[in-house]
Amino acid sequence: MDLERRRLLAGAAYSVGGLVLPGQQWWDEAPQRAKSRPTATSRRVGAAEVSAVREMTEFFSHRDQRHGGMDGRTALYQYLVDDVARYIGGVFTSDDIRSALLSAAAEAVYVAGWMSFDASHHEAARRYFTLALKLAAEADDAPLAGHILRAMAHQATDLGHPRVAVELATASVERKRHTLATPRERALLGVVQARSLAADGQKRAAIAALLRAEDDLAAADLGDEDPSRVWFFQRAALAHETARTLWTLGDLDGALREFNNSVLTRKADTFSRTHAVTLGYMGTVQARKGNVEAACHTWAQALDAMEGVQSGRAREAAVNMRRVLSPFRNRGITMAAEIDERAKAVLERVA
Repeated sequence: MDLERRRLLAGAAYSVGGLVLPGQQWWDEAPQRAKSRPTATSRRVGAAEVSAVREMTEFFSHRDQRHGGMDGRTALYQYLVDDVARYIGGVFTSDDIRSALLSAAAEAVYVAGWMSFDASHHEAARRYFTLALKLAAEADDAPLAGHILRAMAHQATDLGHPRVAVELATASVERKRHTLATPRERALLGVVQARSLAADGQKRAAIAALLRAEDDLAAADLGDEDPSRVWFFQRAALAHETARTLWTLGDLDGALREFNNSVLTRKADTFSRTHAVTLGYMGTVQARKGNVEAACHTWAQALDAMEGVQSGRAREAAVNMRRVLSPFRNRGITMAAEIDERAKAVLERVA
């Protein structure tokens, strides 16, 4: 089990020092820097190229939710190097096309970062997120910049850097990054801010952020013109992040309730990776409340959901199952032994 934990952390070096946010002048000057950048190729870039990048980004985003970030990352990386970089250095048919292409490129790089994060390649993820943020600033796409900062805060919280996470999450909801975002995206930014605040011990602020996120998602309408990047953020996703926040605050009953809401409202076939991770967390909360039998039932569902998923976060859930069950390993408890063996098999499969 300790070996598996070390494998999980392999390649997870993470440079917190690389997360220093630029000042307002940098943001203000970014669009002009993009316009003054010399062209690198004679390739003309128009609406067709923008559409192509967005289509490829949506494909990888949906695939990540279904199969996890460990599989397919290199294909997206190659697309970024071979095609997206060439478009960025091309000749744009108009300033609007330049902004649209930079925005599309930022989203593509962000997805590469998110897949790296899910694969537990954390420094690579940080570098992708940082590049995506620069491209979003050059595109003058404030809501997209907020979305990327939210992902960086999510990663920092998961890796145990709450103070940095609060700074990133706070930046994600400042100025136009928040005011120009749709209600659904504001809810996503808000719930991640809540979890970072909870991790930093700011209970009142965390609860207030949770309530705002609830209100924002309630205000979202299916007819809203949400950006495609928030397609995944529905009630189940809000419940999942709310549960993690309540868990951090020590409210195990509330966390269990919200994890259960997440499981019941999610389209499991579409969001297999997140479904498996949610069930993994839910089982751990049940075990902490002393109900190991219920935890084993939940973990059995989590392991079922992991079929076909290649994800560092899913692998971490399996590692955690074995860790929690280790005291019961030699007590002759059949269900615990079965879950332990199944989790071990998952770890052997998800390299």
